[in-house]
This record gives sequence, C-alpha cells and structure tokens, in this order.
Amino acid sequence: MTLHHRHLALLAVGLSVFAPAVIPASAADAGNGKNNWTTWRGPYQNGVSAEHYKNGKLNPSPAWVYDSNGRGTPVVCDGKVFSWGYRGKDGNLVEILSCLDAATGKKIWEHEFQDFLSDTIYDRYSIGAPAVDPETKRVYLITHYGMFSCYDFDGKLQWTISTMEDYGRMSFPNARVGTPVIEGDLVIIHGITSNWGADGPAADRFYAYDKMTGELVWWSRPGIVPPVDSSFSTPVFETRDGKRVFYSGTGCGNVVCVNARTGKPLFRFQAAKNGVNASVLLYKNNIIAVHGDENVDSSEKGRLASIKIPAKLTPNLSPEGEIIPLATADAEAWRSPVGSSNGSPVLVGNRIFQLDDTGVLNVVSADTGETLWTKKMATGNVHATPLYVDGLLYLTLLDGRLVVMKPGDKDGEILQEVKLDGQCLGAPVVCNGQLFVHTTVKFYCFTIENKGITTDTIAAPEMPKAGKPAALQAIPAEVVLTPGATQKFRVREIDANGFVVGEAKNVKWESFIPPTARVKSTMDAKFNDKGELVAGPEAHLSAGAFKATGEGGIFGTIRGRLLQNLPINQDFSAVELNEEQPSEHVKFAFPPLPWIGARLKFDVRELNGEKVFAKTFDRILFQRATAFIAKSDLSNYTMQADVLTDGSARVKSDIGLINQRYMIALRGNAGQLEVSSNMERLKATAPFKMKANVWYTLKTRVDANGDGGGTVRAKAWEKGQAEPEAWTLEVPLARIHKNGSPGIFSFTPLNQKRAYLDNISVTPNK
Repeated sequence: MTLHHRHLALLAVGLSVFAPAVIPASAADAGNGKNNWTTWRGPYQNGVSAEHYKNGKLNPSPAWVYDSNGRGTPVVCDGKVFSWGYRGKDGNLVEILSCLDAATGKKIWEHEFQDFLSDTIYDRYSIGAPAVDPETKRVYLITHYGMFSCYDFDGKLQWTISTMEDYGRMSFPNARVGTPVIEGDLVIIHGITSNWGADGPAADRFYAYDKMTGELVWWSRPGIVPPVDSSFSTPVFETRDGKRVFYSGTGCGNVVCVNARTGKPLFRFQAAKNGVNASVLLYKNNIIAVHGDENVDSSEKGRLASIKIPAKLTPNLSPEGEIIPLATADAEAWRSPVGSSNGSPVLVGNRIFQLDDTGVLNVVSADTGETLWTKKMATGNVHATPLYVDGLLYLTLLDGRLVVMKPGDKDGEILQEVKLDGQCLGAPVVCNGQLFVHTTVKFYCFTIENKGITTDTIAAPEMPKAGKPAALQAIPAEVVLTPGATQKFRVREIDANGFVVGEAKNVKWESFIPPTARVKSTMDAKFNDKGELVAGPEAHLSAGAFKATGEGGIFGTIRGRLLQNLPINQDFSAVELNEEQPSEHVKFAFPPLPWIGARLKFDVRELNGEKVFAKTFDRILFQRATAFIAKSDLSNYTMQADVLTDGSARVKSDIGLINQRYMIALRGNAGQLEVSSNMERLKATAPFKMKANVWYTLKTRVDANGDGGGTVRAKAWEKGQAEPEAWTLEVPLARIHKNGSPGIFSFTPLNQKRAYLDNISVTPNK
C-alpha cells in the first residue's frame, strides 16, 4: 500500500458522477504554499489544478502577450512565470528562458541558448518545460542539445553542465527534451546517452544531480539497449514499499520504476517497440500509461493500459543482472486501443481524459478501461495535453484554438473557443486565476475572472525514517580531472532504501575494477589522507573506478576520467590490438576509455600497416557518430588530424573534427569542406574534391572575441604536401560558442564505406 495518498475531492458539481481519485502529490509542489505551478504536470502530477473559483470564467481577451515562439509549457512560482521559448530565424535563432512578471508580462530577465551539434530540423525548439524548486527558489532547464543549467530567481547562473560533451547525450530531429524534476535534494533528467566504459552503448538513462551544486549523485539505465527513440516522459513520484520511487516512459519502449534516491531500477514493463513519450498517471495501485506506436505483443498501434504495481518493489533480475520485464498477462489490469504518441493523459476522479493523435478527446474509465465517450476536437494532436481546473477542461489544439469544455457523463459541452496565433503544441497551465499558454508565435496570458479563489491544501508526501546504514553514497559520483587537479568528495551513509542516515566517517579509498568491466582499467590518480582524489602533474589519459569503504564494511563507488590538458597529441601506434572482430576477421582495440561517446562507434585497427582510428559498422544507429576527447570548458584552440575515406569516385563517407562546438568535415560524396553546427542554423561550404583511399590533413581553428563574436577557420590538403598558407574557409560569426570539447565526427551512409583518422593534435591558438 502506498504510504502517501490523498483523496481528491469532487472537483465540480457537473462532475459529481465521478468517483474520487487517490492521487499522490509531488514533493516539489507539496507543502509549499498556494498558487504555484512549479512543474509542467502540476501539483498532483496529473494535469489537475488545486484552484477553485467563485463565478469563474475565462476572459477571451489576453491580459498580456509576450513576443516568444514556443512549443512547450511554462511554470509559475511566487508571482513569476518562467517560459521556455525561442526567437529569430535561421542562424539568428536562439532559445530563451524568460522570467516575466506574471501579473503584467513585463520581462524581469532572459537568458539565450544557441543550438550546437544537434539534429534538430525546422524550428522544433523548446519542446519541454523549465522546472522550479520552490524551496530554494531556483529554476532548472535542459535543452535538447544537452545544456543543463540552474538559475536563481534573479537570473544569476548557479551552475551549468554540457551533458552532450560530458555524458554523451545524443540529440534527435524531433528535439523532444522534457523537463527536469525535483526530488528532495536532487534534480533528475533523462535522455539517450552514449557515455564511456560500461555506459558507452547508447541507452535511455536517468541522471540525478545535487540541485544546489550540480554534482552527479547517481545514474541509472532501467530499460534495454539499444533504444529506438528519444523520450520526454516526465517522471512521476510517490512513496511506496518504504522507498521514494518514480515511474517514467523510456526511449526503449518501457514504463519503468526506479528508486529516486539511488537510481536502482525496480521493475519495467515493455509496452511499445518505439519510445514511450507520455507521462504516466498513478491510480490506486496501478500505473496508467499511453503510447502511440506498435505494441510489442501485437501489430496494433497504440495502447492506453493500466499496469499493476508489484506489492513488493524487489527487482527481478536475469543471470546477467538485467531487469526482467513484467509479464503482460499478469501485470496488465486492462488495455484500451486509445493511443497517443506524445500527449499525456489527465486524471479526474476515476476518469482519464486523453487526446489521441487524431485529435479526438477520449474519456476512459480508470477502473475498467471502458471508453465512456469521445469527441472530435481537431484534425490531429502532436504534444499538447489537456488541463483540468475547477470542473472545466482547457484544451490547446494544434490549429491554434484554446477550448474551454465542461465534461459531463456522456459528452462535453464547449463553453468557449479562443483563436490564438500559431499552433499549440504545449499544455496550458493555471496559477492564481491566470492561464498561460505558448504557441509557435506568441506567449499568452489570460485571466479567469472570478469573485474569489480557494486552493486545496496539498500535503507533503510522507517520508519514511532512515534505517540502519547499508551503503555509502559519494558525491560527485563521477569526476573529470586533468594533470595536477584535485577533487573533494562528500560521503554519506544511506540505508537500504537510499535515505540518508548521516555523514560517513573513517572512509578508506582504493582503486576498483568492476568484475563485469570489458576494459580492465584504472584511473591515474590517487586519494590522499584528506580523502581528496589527486592527479599528478604527469598523469596520463585514463579512466577507472574507486571504492569507498566505511565503518561496518559498507561501501560505495565512484568513477572518473583523467583527460589531457593542451596541447594534446594522439596517435595510435602504441595501442595493442587485443580484441577480435569475428565478422570481419580483424583484430582491433576499443577507443581510449575516457573519450565520451566513442565506444562501439569507433575502434583502433590496422590499415596498410599503420594503426589508425576507424569508424565502425556496429549498427545503423551509429552511422553518424561523434566522440569528445577533452574537457568541455576549453576555448580558442587549433585542431589538426589526418583523415581518409574508403570508397570509390561515387561512394565515400564523411570524416571531420569538432572544434569548440563547430563541426569541420570533409564531405566525401558532396565534394566539399564544410563548417557547421546545427546544419539549419549554420552551414558554410567550399569545394574540395576528396579522393577515396587518399590521406588528407584537416586543420581548423576557432577564435572567440571579447565582443561575443568570432571566426571559425578550416583548411585541408593532401597529406605530405605543403600546408596552404590561406584558410579554405573563414566563417565570421556575430555570436560564437565561447568554449567546447574537441572531438571527432564521421558519417558513413548506410555503413558502406569506412572512414579513418590519425595523428590528432589540439593546441592553444597562437
């Protein structure tokens, strides 16, 4: 039985036929006063507002309109509304985190974000939401290209992490990213990552950070490898079986349950062959989840299902240590053919409101799965989710209509329709009698006129008391050092369910190689008497793990990478080829372990008697691949490498470098030297006919000026010939990325022709 549930009162006289629901409150929203909407699903995590109005009615004329395009959902706290949108076109397009006065729409502050190295097409930006921690008054945001940032309410940056360069976060053309979520002292995100070591294979992973410092606390892969889609499903939390847990959809088609304090996977339910993007609902002892793709157990597309939560949250593991999925026949209480690829369901009493992909509003019994009634609302629906406030549904539709509906027993009565400029893809939110909605053209605020507002009390979730210490949790859980650097740690004791017992004392550290590690490696660093990890001035490129043991023998582990300072010079002549590739009958070596995103995408092998870095044909998913080889805070440097593509006059591949978040590549089939970032935002080319099976030298330099602008330069020439004095391409930019990790890029279309790279150098600009 769930330890914390609250009964939702009957929400409207017109809905008195609806049975009360049992709905857990979110930790971020609970117990923090009235009239805040701090996460896109709202205080009950299900799209329902706690506000009630005396004689409430939406004023169809906007109270104010703000100039910002958007496809997501704002959040509101303490009279401030935080909107994530975008502005501009082509190379001038930027995403914007705006803090506005909720009453007037006046800008308080804004921060701009510039896309880089992503696959986003068209203007598919801001598909997600910021999140607010009402306890600390901080705002969190993650972009689809992986910039994860924390600001205070005055707009001052507290910390930022490039999850693409530091954890291998991957981007996709749909640009779905979702929203961070707050749980106690943690802020949690998830996405498809291809990191390093055992986490090198691409998978949908969850990452939990200390919400104050941005230090990594844990990471988790509760689903399967490989994923087939990205997912922006927002985790939903509760206290169950003595644990704080969350439930979420994943990009590998699962609905998962994870211990929110440790990241330990508890169970999964395989629902779809593609990703599960919608957020789930909690109803009684069940999870209600929807998806819009092909089911794993039938050829039908889409399902809305009620999944029974196991009585005991004890993982059922395979001999390999993987979570075994719940059996559909045993776990599924009911299934409905209603499907939605992206839009999430709303729970009111014992009724589910779901907009499907065809624009039909489906009203389904949460107890039986029976469809009670349907109503055609639009020609289609992409992401938008309804909002329920004081007996009424507010629906934002793809054609730009805001519809107010009073749902009844057998039908819904449309009370108002307001036509907005642009399309509606994000959910509306309400706070203190104001309704906020983003369209692809504007950001709107409407007033729900009333003669008084009351707000249901939202009780804080019950938290079990911590038990006996069972393990150590060291923070940060993953570190990056360079020669001469030192890292401090906080080590705390946690109980068997992950709750903090207290500070650990008398901790002893030692190097640790996980028994399942394919590459047996240690990090070239040592712990001193103060419990600090120290890299010597001559420390070399390496990666590995360390084990902390405390009183009573309890322990925990951390892992880290030792990266090089500039200058970097890397060839592969000394690499031992100790792995066998049976399908190709060749020997190879894995990429340098500390390089982010290189595992499975690249390897070291022999070509014409020389050891070189090669693009693999591991899977089509990785036909376009990037890897990052140094820290993400480097700036103003020059890169050079020798590159080659296999092929013929008609079929070749692409090979290149990444310099400060710009891709500089020789496009084999196009016959071009190209400088790009996101290709729809920045793409400059010059003719360069690259012959197959011929080595070339590629060189690039990025200079960031003090005025925010700068220049990206590139040149290429046949290896062994004199370097051209002039740059082949010089791309001046009014807005330039100030820093970024050096990296490697390759694209092998349909994995037909392999590409190679050797003799990498990264040096400070002179």
